[in-house]
Amino acid sequence: MPLTLATIEPGKPEIFGALQGEGPSAGRPSVFIRLSRCNLACQWCDTAYTWRFEGDNRPHRDEQSFERKANQITLDELDAAARIAAFARNRLVITGGEPLLQGAALARMLAELPELHVEIETNGTVAPHPLLDPLVDQYNVSPKLSHSGNPAELALIPERLAEWAADSRAWFKFVVAEPSDLDEIVVLQRRYGIPASRVYLMPEGRDSETLRERAVWISDLCAAHDYNFTDRLHIHLHGDTRGT
Repeated sequence: MPLTLATIEPGKPEIFGALQGEGPSAGRPSVFIRLSRCNLACQWCDTAYTWRFEGDNRPHRDEQSFERKANQITLDELDAAARIAAFARNRLVITGGEPLLQGAALARMLAELPELHVEIETNGTVAPHPLLDPLVDQYNVSPKLSHSGNPAELALIPERLAEWAADSRAWFKFVVAEPSDLDEIVVLQRRYGIPASRVYLMPEGRDSETLRERAVWISDLCAAHDYNFTDRLHIHLHGDTRGT
């Protein structure tokens, strides 16, 4: 099956060059491919156009639904690989939506791109396809806390979290909206034995003002618990826009 991608604009797949804005690779020049579809529904999601299509009534604070044809496109894996290679960058970030839902197609695409450092951004609920996993250098795992609105039985799957914690390629990025979110993070970190050095706290927000306000107290939490802080560089540079 071909890959199902999000669009920057109708008919144009969301494949673009930019600095990585979050996590351990923040600031590094990368090429991005954003896939469509997600198995979760975060109420603050800033890429709801990848999953909240007309007829999908899962809660979202914007209460906006998107026309599928304008926001979703399919590409043959070879076509996607050629578009990525044209950027001539050595770091690929595969994001979504939830990319691991399309693991087999991604494996076929990456087979055509053997020289790239490959990062996958995932919500941590889906196991990597066995043909895809050996081709990945880094997983940016973002487990969804209760403020996301997702039921814990869907968002925090014990066997998956245990597998990610045991994988040295996996870095954990937690979206933080309130100081009380830290309690959930500490419980998960200790329960699954995640090294603090592999934990990043990131403010939830889609504008610079909100991110800066939350960064003040989140940075204090990071210092107190030996976690890492990550901002959302792309929001500061470009705002909440596609293809950035």
